[in-house]
Amino acid sequence: MNSFRDTRVLTEAALAVALAFVLGLIKVFQMPLGGSVSLEMVPLVLLALRQGPVVGITAGAVYGVLQLIVSPFIVHPVQVLFDYPLPFAALGLAGFFHPTVRGAVVGTVVAVLARFACHFVSGVVFFASYAPEGWNPLVYSAAYNLAYLVPSAVIALVAVIALLKALDSARPSSRQLAAR
Repeated sequence: MNSFRDTRVLTEAALAVALAFVLGLIKVFQMPLGGSVSLEMVPLVLLALRQGPVVGITAGAVYGVLQLIVSPFIVHPVQVLFDYPLPFAALGLAGFFHPTVRGAVVGTVVAVLARFACHFVSGVVFFASYAPEGWNPLVYSAAYNLAYLVPSAVIALVAVIALLKALDSARPSSRQLAAR
């Protein structure tokens, strides 16, 4: 298992958090009460797939805290946990899967579902009053959060698979290594 004691892993994690931050600023769509369609999940999921869940969860939590510092939307202290460090830490769950196409698909889906669960709970508990009249808070929270997480997940899935394939093709084959 990789550790933050390895300078290369620490550097990769720091770069993933920084890249997630920059990509999070480029928004395709912004929801009124938080959440957006962007590429911010790509470097965090890719990091988790490459370095494992401990590194992925830690980097995701750091990114969540950074998001909290830069653009906070706070209604309750517990809500802060469910909307910032926990959902982005959940993206590190992708690290439980192998960095293959199949592992990336399953890992990304699991990670985004875990992120959704955090935002869903926050929506039901802390944002139910924002639901349109006659809407069940469960339905409202699910609809609101899925509206930006589904497109973000699809974009992340395509990007992560493309990047994994590019990284794999950039590695020298065993024949190329033997010829050296």
